[in-house]
Amino acid sequence: MNAEPKTAPALKLNVKRTALIGFAFFGILLLWQVYDSWCPTFLTDIFARRMFNMSSFELKASGNEDHILEVQWIVGIIMACDNLAALILLPIFGSLSDKTHTRIGKRMPYILVGTFVSAFAFPFIPLFFHQNNIVGMVIMMAIVLIFMMMYRNPAVALMPDITPKPLRAKANGIINIMGYFGGAFATVLGIFLVLSKYINSPDEARNVWVIELPFLIASVLMVISALVLFFTIRENKIEDEMKEELELGEQMAAIETPVDDDKPMSKANRNMLLAILGAEFLWFMADNSLGTYIGNYVIYYLKSASSATMIMTIVGGVMSVLGFAVAGTLADKIGRKWTISAGLAVTLLGLVIMCFMVPTGRVTGSNGEYAFPVLAFLIWGIKGFGMALVHNCSFPMVVELCSSKKIGKFTGYYYAASMSAQTITPVLLGLTLRMTKAWRTLPVYATIMITLSFLVFTLLVKNIRSSKKVQVSEEA
Repeated sequence: MNAEPKTAPALKLNVKRTALIGFAFFGILLLWQVYDSWCPTFLTDIFARRMFNMSSFELKASGNEDHILEVQWIVGIIMACDNLAALILLPIFGSLSDKTHTRIGKRMPYILVGTFVSAFAFPFIPLFFHQNNIVGMVIMMAIVLIFMMMYRNPAVALMPDITPKPLRAKANGIINIMGYFGGAFATVLGIFLVLSKYINSPDEARNVWVIELPFLIASVLMVISALVLFFTIRENKIEDEMKEELELGEQMAAIETPVDDDKPMSKANRNMLLAILGAEFLWFMADNSLGTYIGNYVIYYLKSASSATMIMTIVGGVMSVLGFAVAGTLADKIGRKWTISAGLAVTLLGLVIMCFMVPTGRVTGSNGEYAFPVLAFLIWGIKGFGMALVHNCSFPMVVELCSSKKIGKFTGYYYAASMSAQTITPVLLGLTLRMTKAWRTLPVYATIMITLSFLVFTLLVKNIRSSKKVQVSEEA
């Protein structure tokens, strides 16, 4: 009697556990959304006072908008300094966490310390701003960023630590959806606590709680998300249980040559890594330029309420969630390369449309604000969906090129590319806005960067598929 042929063991994606890991990303995007939505406008207002002895409210009332554009290069430098620190610290914390061994795991100590210090310092940013204390505000921004870097790399590396390589695109989709819930929560806060009402009011009418509450709530939720992660994810135990599946995933990696820690990285794998990181640098040049300046773009160019920006962000977030939901399945069918290329092409379409957007000119309310262009919601939805495809598959492609011993280090490479872009782009675009004196430069700049990214990625990155088929099932 002939023995029955053996079937390959199934790799199972534990959806519940992956979602719990996503609480780490929930905290990251929650803080980042509040930080990016409010801090550039804080800086614009406080530097307007320093340079022209007038608040942004007084400058706007005087009709002298060139002064607002004049300070954007300084805003860009401050935002870039934060990212420069991240560029240095993310790879350091990634490598350190790779080599850390404790009873609670190698990533968890960094996650806990980074969360609690960041959460403590975060609410002091709007407090110092309200007191017109630029030194205190910038110091608090720096503390938050430094300890978020301690938190971010190990938190992101936690997913590939305990997920086999063929399942990481789907797992990353779940992680990102959890993160966008955090970003959406922060955005909803911005609808009810309207920054433009604070900025567009004289000093005596400014209510500090309008700007303080989003930071306080974000801090509390960050701590809660870290505690949920700590009490539900036992790193060491899960890695022991997943050992066989992780080894099987290594054998099925979508790479040209197998990874061997005892040998230098192969030329083919190194070229693949450099091409991915180069394209990533360019798409973050575009994405971060929008993230940094969109608040000021809406308030000072479209002359609309900042609450409309928050609604626009929700539309983009909903479309991002849709993108993350389908990206893993799409990548299984056409490959990660073409999924990312499609995402860049969709994003490019949205940005080209944005280049032609102008203020509506329709005054609404008693404060002279214009109606928000409906077209902006469509643009942000297109961009959200496209960039979700990009972000979902790009990180798994990077950590595909390393073994489990170097996930933190390669996560550092991924963030080094993104943070170097986010260091350069606020300054470069800020100087460009200063020279052109035109807010319409923002979408043009982003369009150019996305176009370059699409060309680099499509032409230089190979579409390598897993060499072995695997039965993928989901475990609740």
